[in-house]
Amino acid sequence: MSSVNFLYRSKKPRAFLTVRFLHRLNAAQKKDLVIAAKTRIEVSKEYWEKHHTNRVKDAFVRKLQMEVTQKTNDLETHILNAFCNTDTHNIDKQWLQTTIDLFYEPKKAVVIPKDLVNFIDYYIGEREHELGVASIRKFRVIKHKMERFVEKRGRPLMINEINDSFKKDLVQYYQEEEYSMNTAHKELSIIKSFCKYAQRKGLDVHLELFDLKISKVPMTPVYLTLEEIERIERLVLKRETLKTAKDWLVISCFTGQRISDFMTFHSGMIREEDGKKLLEFKQKKTKKQMTIPLHPKVQEVLNKRGGEFPTAQVDQKYNIYIKEICKLAGIDHKVEGKKLVNVKGEPKKNSFRRKAGVFPKHELVSSHIGRRSFATNFYGKIPTSYLINVTGHSSEAMFLNYIGKSNKDIAVEITNYF
Repeated sequence: MSSVNFLYRSKKPRAFLTVRFLHRLNAAQKKDLVIAAKTRIEVSKEYWEKHHTNRVKDAFVRKLQMEVTQKTNDLETHILNAFCNTDTHNIDKQWLQTTIDLFYEPKKAVVIPKDLVNFIDYYIGEREHELGVASIRKFRVIKHKMERFVEKRGRPLMINEINDSFKKDLVQYYQEEEYSMNTAHKELSIIKSFCKYAQRKGLDVHLELFDLKISKVPMTPVYLTLEEIERIERLVLKRETLKTAKDWLVISCFTGQRISDFMTFHSGMIREEDGKKLLEFKQKKTKKQMTIPLHPKVQEVLNKRGGEFPTAQVDQKYNIYIKEICKLAGIDHKVEGKKLVNVKGEPKKNSFRRKAGVFPKHELVSSHIGRRSFATNFYGKIPTSYLINVTGHSSEAMFLNYIGKSNKDIAVEITNYF
């Protein structure tokens, strides 16, 4: 049995009423539950002591009596309804105060968008505290593509319309806009993730959603060989910016980390254990706490810099510098890869595409090449489980896909053990 009472518990001439909630427990329990909290019903002490329960003739006081009674009755009903829908183990003073606050300031019902473009914003808003900056940027790029897709389509794209017909239209649109099929493959997978999240939020999705796939075109990953890294190390450079970029490139090739991580390295992250130097940090993208060995090549860079890492460089500038460094090192033989090209001849962000072709290798170098070079150069020399511990990949399958190893490649390598 539960009851709600209202009390005037102040020495001031005017104050907010206190509500006291009583829940009569069963005989097996030792003590009844009695909790109190402040309301937002303000009355005078004189009114409460003389008039709130008495019959009055004064029209003004009678009108006030009706208003206060209506407010207390509404709040009482709200509290008792909330109690019926709450586990008794969660009933305490904080619960009562929160219940009262919600009576005065009810949470607005969130309307979940049913179209894909607006749902992407909703998705980012719901998960922004767990998503990295790079992920949010990637999702917004997809949103802008879908806005252009919808504009060409001439009508909104609903979540429950993500089906095989949509996939065909998407492939055609990406081909017309000169996006690669690997981009389509990756972004369809992300769109499916949006839809699955929408389904968990109660929206309908199409039955064909879960079988949607776009084939990925195999590409040979571009990386720097150990011999090419040695050529870079031997380079004598005059410009300080290039010297700094060269050292960062060497560091990235022997730590296997993303630029968002290695550009934040500092000497305070290094500790020594049993005479071995270790580098400790948290990966920005995965939030994983990492401990990796400090390679002798990295130590060489630190030694010539008084034990400190180089000065951090802006990503875009670093990418320009390392292309120039690799060109100076003579890394210019032609290889297959993807290069950012302006396909529309317009100075707009959405005019650029990563186009596949055969280019001088130095033109394909970017900040990610150090991570890929580490993974590729040490594959087969260091147990894969150890390499994954350094790169932070979640599984061996992901790691092997990252360095472009097919089932056939692995089968051939296994024969070395027979």
